[in-house]
Amino acid sequence: MRRADEKDDDHVTELVSRAEQALDELIKDIEALVRLESPSSDLDALRRSADLVTEIGTRYLGVGPERIEIDGRPHLAWRLGDGPRRVIVLAHHDTVWPVGSWGDDPWSLVDGVIRGPGCFDMITGILQAMLGIRLLVEDGVDVDGLTLLVTADEEIGSPTSRALIESEAQGCTAAFVLEASGPGGALKTERKGTSNYFVNVVGRAAHAGLEPEKGVNAGVELAHQVLAINTLGDPDLGTTVTPTVLSAGTTTNTVPAKARISVDVRVRTIDEQQRVDEDFGRLHAVLPGAVLEVEGGPNRPPLQASASQDLFARAQELAAAAGLDALESIAVGGASDGNFTAGVGIPTLDGLGAVGGGAHADDEHVIVDRIPGRTALLAILIKDQLSA
Repeated sequence: MRRADEKDDDHVTELVSRAEQALDELIKDIEALVRLESPSSDLDALRRSADLVTEIGTRYLGVGPERIEIDGRPHLAWRLGDGPRRVIVLAHHDTVWPVGSWGDDPWSLVDGVIRGPGCFDMITGILQAMLGIRLLVEDGVDVDGLTLLVTADEEIGSPTSRALIESEAQGCTAAFVLEASGPGGALKTERKGTSNYFVNVVGRAAHAGLEPEKGVNAGVELAHQVLAINTLGDPDLGTTVTPTVLSAGTTTNTVPAKARISVDVRVRTIDEQQRVDEDFGRLHAVLPGAVLEVEGGPNRPPLQASASQDLFARAQELAAAAGLDALESIAVGGASDGNFTAGVGIPTLDGLGAVGGGAHADDEHVIVDRIPGRTALLAILIKDQLSA
């Protein structure tokens, strides 16, 4: 008599084989989405992308999504079955590259490596999710309670989709995020939380040559604030507080009346996020007559290791039993929509998407022969959680 785990091993081997058989179809669909281009800032491009993702997803899953437009941004939700939600799979179809950034033909597939804007972050992940779910459906697995949510604004902080993500995740036992993997295929088990601040300085204009003493130099006040802000980080705790975009003044012969600082904050814990937020509230002007206005605040809570540790351990166990590539984990500074699901208490495993590299860079790429195994991994994780 054969052991049950031997049958499971055979099933995973079959999943990988069937994913390999579907690879040509999947690559054509990745190509179509890469060529279409879908930068977050271009609502018309996002609508075209949503149309194509809908068409592809309907073909893979046999049903169409609900299209949810918020402030012109098209999000797509496939809610499979009528039962309570149990597992959510997260992806996004917006990318970072302005249309035309990669020239007239943004697509390349050479020697088993896909290159093109958004291929790694995260178009391939969308297709892996759809194919993984299709393989389960073809096997007769009951996917009632599974949601695939593909959003349209992740790359700009998910301003219109955050509430949707948190709502769709309620009641789920697991969230699987198809963001691109870490180096070598590592899963992302810890992500820093993010905050964004804008410090506006209001001074008073005056002629720089005739009577500069009558002005209040917003540029000088900006310099004081940059130095103050630069002290708010805590390297020992992994907290970074980074002034990024600075601006001041209007003409070369005028004391600047306005200045502005943009600040990027990354934290590992909620306590640090709150501490930095309070510190920004305590900033004060140094120059007499200058006024500060602080805007912004926390954007994404941290995805702490505690939110992913059990799911990662289970993924390692399932991958080893199935003979798939051994799984490694990595903590990263970048945030994703997985931060939101972790923030509302849903166990979350991130970085399940493509294996490759160059996210947001001109060498963005995906390694084709890693796609089938990653697709099978997602399928067995979903099946495991739905049957728990």
